[in-house]
Amino acid sequence: MLLAGATTFFVPHPGKVPPKSSRADVTRLSAPAEAPPAPVVTVSLDFRLPADIAYEPLIQAAAAEHGVDPALVRAVVRTESGFDSAAVSSAGAQGLMQLMPALSAELGVADPFDPRQNLFAGVRYLRWLLDVHDGNEKLALASYNAGPATVERYQGVPPFPETQRYVRTITDLLARERPATDEP
Repeated sequence: MLLAGATTFFVPHPGKVPPKSSRADVTRLSAPAEAPPAPVVTVSLDFRLPADIAYEPLIQAAAAEHGVDPALVRAVVRTESGFDSAAVSSAGAQGLMQLMPALSAELGVADPFDPRQNLFAGVRYLRWLLDVHDGNEKLALASYNAGPATVERYQGVPPFPETQRYVRTITDLLARERPATDEP
């Protein structure tokens, strides 16, 4: 069946010789001058893991290298940047662990938006804060948020609502993620 405006093409069957064509036949077999546009089909092969899963191998590696609980690292990243490696705070903190530019420079971070550099430097800093505060996570977290000098000045978690909310948010995340113990 031929549709109006359709062009016919000779397709030989295997083993058969096509008939000789004249110049008129070649013209008749040419495609029409204005063929209808072909439909555009887009197929995306782009697959992305959710960020909290995609960064898990880096979190595990940084936590292991610096001796920090990966659950703590994960909770800090979730609270600081929501796993957005391009995050920039209103104060200028950058990347997954929201490192301030001066701290990034001090820690040797060339690109604070590179997830690996940011995580490893941020976890190294968190390890240092844990050591300064004899393993006290709440004080280390308060220092991460408000600065170690502020925590030292107040001899504990400063009375700033933002810092208190920050410490509470992370400790709540940790309570949900860490297994419950039978200890009192």
